[in-house]
Order: sequence, then structure tokens, then C-alpha cells
Amino acid sequence: MFPAYPNTSEIRLEHRPFLHPMFHALHDGISEFTFANIYLFRQSHNYRLTQVADGTLVLLGRDDDIPFFMLPFALPEPKILAQLFEDQGMMKAASASQQQQLVDLGYRVLPDRDNFDYLYNRQDLAVLRGRNYHKKRNLVKAFITNHNYEARPLREEYVDDAIKVLDQWRANLGRDGDYAAAREALELIDELVLCGGIYYVDKKPVAYALGEELGNVASYLIHFEKAVTGYKGLYQFINKSFASVLPEDYETINREQDLGDQGLRQAKLSYKPAGFIEKFKVYPMDTGGPSDTSGL
Repeated sequence: MFPAYPNTSEIRLEHRPFLHPMFHALHDGISEFTFANIYLFRQSHNYRLTQVADGTLVLLGRDDDIPFFMLPFALPEPKILAQLFEDQGMMKAASASQQQQLVDLGYRVLPDRDNFDYLYNRQDLAVLRGRNYHKKRNLVKAFITNHNYEARPLREEYVDDAIKVLDQWRANLGRDGDYAAAREALELIDELVLCGGIYYVDKKPVAYALGEELGNVASYLIHFEKAVTGYKGLYQFINKSFASVLPEDYETINREQDLGDQGLRQAKLSYKPAGFIEKFKVYPMDTGGPSDTSGL
């Protein structure tokens, strides 16, 4: 299905029936490794697919003209892996389960803190019980008290309303951010099998959340959470509201990474994560790469 390395293929919707079950079977819970994620961010990261000689599927990418590769499904044979490093220079999103294997093979494995996924107990976010969440509860109460609101499942019939929220979010932000991926996610909500909720105040759409199930790890992944400005406590409300309607089968919620943004980091930490999904950047030992990746 995929060309032999070094030839590559773009990621297309018709690849989903083949790739989704493979991503869904993964146990590490890494947010990048869902079909929806690699498809929606295929242009942002210049993702391409290829297959090396032993049959291993490889994701190639390029950020700011810096090439990299990712191995979500397995490490290839050592000689093939060495060739990938020679050609691409760096491996991204190596999992905790791959870390020791790569160290044993002689590679330099560094924690990529800016891309650690934040993992929360679903029940903690749904209830906000205890001293740690006192301020969050007050903000949620302020929103509920001051507004006539309604929450609905984000079905296809409400996609246009969600796009209105997204357009206003971009206008308030003053830049695009992840607008292109977020819009495509809404437009392809059924094809990508994404689920979420949309929120109204006085029948006006003001916020939405959109995500998907994360395979074998009993976790729900939030890809996008967007809201308009002018409603105190709105983000705290939708965070709590969406967590409370998720099935109890989901023990945790993955709210992705902070990308090194200190404001976003502080906000994510304020919700008291239960832990992190660690990811690593990997380099050949002799490249003289960075001593850590905290700023990458």
C-alpha cells in the first residue's frame, strides 16, 4: 500500500481503514499517534508515509526545514534504523516503551518535555472536588449563575455553529494558530469519527470541544477546545461539562502538550495532571545534538 523507502506517499483519507486499527491497537497513549492527528496535521508537519525493507511503516516529517522520522508501530531492524538516522537525523515522539531499546542500541535519547501529553483523571475534571480545584469551581459557578446556557452533542447538524466559534476564536487570537486543522476536523467530523460537544449561551454558539478515543489505554483525547471571549468561566465550564458526560469507561483524559508555551503550561498544570505521557527525541550518539530538548 505504501511506497518503499526512500519513496513516500502523502497521507490520504482512504488510508484510514488500514491505519486506524493499527493506531488504535497502540498502548502508549501518545496523542500524535491517531489517524485523525496525522491526517489533520499532515501539512503543518509535512508528514509522509513510507515502508522500509523489513515492512515497518515509517512517518517522515519536516518542521522548519528540519527533517525527522517517527516509528509509532515498531522499531525496524538495526541497520535500517541506522539508515533512517543517517538520512533524517532525528527521531521524534519515541515512546517510553521504546526508550530503553534505543539506549541499548547506542542512541542518545532525550526527554521532549514540551511535547509531553498531560493526562488527567476523568473523574477529577468532571467533579472538581477538593481544595486544588476551589478556583475552578468558583469560575464554573460564575458561568452557570450568569448565563442561560445549553450543551449539545457536536453532531454534523451543529458543525456550522462550531465553525462560527472557531472563526471568532481566530479573530480574537489575532493569528491562525491551529485554525486550518481545527476547521478540517469539523468538516470531516464523520469521516474521521470524531466526537465532541458544543455549547450555547442565549442560543448563540460560544464554545466546543472535539476529540476521540485513544485505543487500548481507556483514555479520551481532546484534540480541540475553542471558545469565544467575553464569558467568565466558559473554558472551565466546558472542561468540566465535557468530562462529566464522557462514559466512565474512559479513566483518563489526554489534553495533549503545551509546546513550551509557559502560559499554556501553567494553565494545564493548574488542573493537577495525574501524570504525563512521556515522549523522547532521539539522535545518533555522535551528532553532538542538544543536551536536552526542554526548549524544542
